[in-house]
Formats: sequence, structure tokens, C-alpha cells
Amino acid sequence: MKRVKYKKSTNVQPNYFEYTGIYKSDPVEMQLFVYDDDGYEEYKKVSIERVEKEINDPLQAEDVKWLNVHGLHDIELVKKIGALLNIDNFIISDILNVVRRPKMEELNDVLFFSIKSILPGADFEHPRIEQISFLMKDKLLISFQEKKSEFFSHIRERIKTHSGIVRKKKNDYLLYLLLEAVIENFYITIEEYEDCIEGLVTESKTNDKPDVLVRIEKNRDNLNFLKKAILPLRDALFNLKSIHEDDDYDGIEMANYTFFARLHQKTMELLEQIEYDMNILDSASNFYFSSQSHRMNEIMKVLTAVSVIFMPLTFVVGVYGMNFKYMPELDYKYGYFIVVAIMVLITIGMVYYFKGKKWF
Repeated sequence: MKRVKYKKSTNVQPNYFEYTGIYKSDPVEMQLFVYDDDGYEEYKKVSIERVEKEINDPLQAEDVKWLNVHGLHDIELVKKIGALLNIDNFIISDILNVVRRPKMEELNDVLFFSIKSILPGADFEHPRIEQISFLMKDKLLISFQEKKSEFFSHIRERIKTHSGIVRKKKNDYLLYLLLEAVIENFYITIEEYEDCIEGLVTESKTNDKPDVLVRIEKNRDNLNFLKKAILPLRDALFNLKSIHEDDDYDGIEMANYTFFARLHQKTMELLEQIEYDMNILDSASNFYFSSQSHRMNEIMKVLTAVSVIFMPLTFVVGVYGMNFKYMPELDYKYGYFIVVAIMVLITIGMVYYFKGKKWF
């Protein structure tokens, strides 16, 4: 599982930027949407010069502009985009450093939002993790994705077909839709894990092999990782309340705060579901250990009963194994058969007694 690691950088210059992700092979592409209630324009594989021209076009001053960037390893391009919005260097660093926790900041009329997108991978040990960042200022919204994906395909289609109210709203509503699309990935991931958890709960009641416990712990680690990604997102959405109370920031319309409140509620639901699933895993783990303990107790009970049965037999054998010269029974013609018969009767009697007590 991916963890945040500290990287010593005492010799690094203050304005030095580095992309810390793994998606460095695909070319960086940008897609620009410019739309309002009357129509839209889409520019594929757009250049930074064209983006700047569209942003500064006075004829489109009131149009919503959505720039979607696929790929972050072109650091100079990211810096140029940051220069368009006149944002601080630490925000550019947060966009490029994909191992940091999700966060939300409002600075100089620019709203910065970062979020982790998590989807189940080919195996449950390696989920697909991608950081997606957003910059919102005036009528412009910029989304940064580490690689090309289909998270926002349905939103593009709604813009093209004028479905819903997306083209009637401003870029703050578009930000809500994009965040909602990413949060939906958490629901998909949790649903995948729950299918596995359901099978583990059933298996823990029938299978006593150690690999069951290993898989239980692996799913618990996965849920903890999801929880670690959702908690800062919940806090970031909650912090929007402080922006709501800030009269100096009007990037989000008053009527649209309700939509972000819904996202906050969704994160609460996700965390509650994760807690529930972790409790289920704890129950499966406890049942596994209880089953193992019960099985061991049953084995020990049988072995103890067998040992107790052989104790009087061992005593009889020990008595007649003594090499005293004068033992009357040794000269008796049927002595051997009588002792064996007594030993058999003792065994039968003890087995019958233990059965009556339900000791085995």
C-alpha cells in the first residue's frame, strides 16, 4: 500500500518543483471547454497559448471555462498554468506532489482543492490511486489529472448535450460535479471490497487455514487506507463553511453551498460504511480465533480423556510389572486373562462415564 514518505530536500532550491507520481510515459494533453447557456466550444489538445487567448477574450468574459490537464510530468507547463492564475509556488508544489493528503485552500481569490481518486486494481493489494487537483478563479476552472481517464466523461457529455443545469450554472457547480464524480469512485471501491468481505466472513466459519486470517488483515489494511484518504476530504468540505462566512470571497454562489454540503454528507456515509465493514472484519477475525480455540479445546479434551483412561491401565500394568518374587497372582493359571479382562472393563466403564458426562 502506498504510504507518504519524507524526502530530505535541504539542498533543493526553493523554486524547484518535482512531480512525485509514477505516470510519466504518456504525453501531457489539455482539453478546454468554453460554454454558457446558449452554446459551448471544445478544444482538444489545446496549447497554453490558445488557453491564454480564450481566457483573456473579452467576448467570452462571462463564459465558463474548464481546462482539463492530463499528465503532470511537464512541470514547465504546470508552472505556466499557475502563472495564468497568479498563484503561489506552494500550490504548484501541492499539485505536483501527489503523496500529500487531500486539502482545500482559498488564497488570493483562488480556490485550490486536491482529492485522491481510488479504484480497485487487478488485485486487492494494489488499488489504483490518482491525485486530482482543482484550481478555480473567476469563470475559470482547471482540473489536473495524473493520467488520462474517463472519470469526467459523463460531465463532458452533459455539457455537450445541455443535459441538466450544468450550463446554466457557473464553474462552482462544475467543481461540485467533478468532486462528486471522484467521490463515486470510493463507492465503487468499497462495494468491491464488501463483496470480498462477505466471502471472507462465510469462509472464516468453515475454513481454518491461516490464509483466511491473512486476507482478513489485508482487507482491513485496504479499508484503513480508504479511511485515510476520505478523512481529509471530509475536513476540506467542512472547511467550506468558513469560506461561506467570508464576505471577501464570492467564488461560490450562496445557493450552491448546498451541493457541497451533500458531498460532505457523502463522505460521512462513506466513513460510516467503512467503520461498519471494519467491524464485520473484526467479527470475522474474532470468530476465526474462537473457532481455532474451540477446535483446540476439543482436541485437548479428547487427548485428556484418553490420558485419563490409560492412567488406571498404566497403574495395573505397573503393579504387575514389579519383579517381586512372591506375587500370588503370577502363579495363577488364569491370572493374565483376569487382569486383561479387568483392564477392558475399566476402559469400557470410563468411556461410558465420560459419555454420560458429555466430556467427549
